[in-house]
Amino acid sequence: MYNKIVLATDGSEHSRRATENAVHIASCTEGSKIEIVYVVDATHAKSDVLSNWNSVDVNDTRKARVREVEEMAKQARVNYEVKILHGEPGPTIVDYANRNKADVVIIGSRGLNGLQEFVLGSVSHKVAKRANCPVLIVK
Repeated sequence: MYNKIVLATDGSEHSRRATENAVHIASCTEGSKIEIVYVVDATHAKSDVLSNWNSVDVNDTRKARVREVEEMAKQARVNYEVKILHGEPGPTIVDYANRNKADVVIIGSRGLNGLQEFVLGSVSHKVAKRANCPVLIVK
């Protein structure tokens, strides 16, 4: 049913739970593939560089954020591929999912309260509103 699964991750606990769901769905569908998407946000890239003084350390930090996701996919023996993208997370995930004709996008909820979500909007909410496919938001 879901052959092309886009899993948006940022290394948080919410995205870990989203990974568990993505792996479960992928393991139930023969021939499915998880496309693990990590978006480097320009607003956070500066703090990444300041925290890690050389570019090798910055890339290692980014890879570490998706390492657990990769391990979970390997253990479940599901096909996966990691994509590092650049831009604002919400629109970048939507653009990737729409251009690549994803069957489903799986993303963790950040857990904003009602006022924060109303004022700021969450990445998961932006993706759910604009993606051309079903979106599973995992709490």
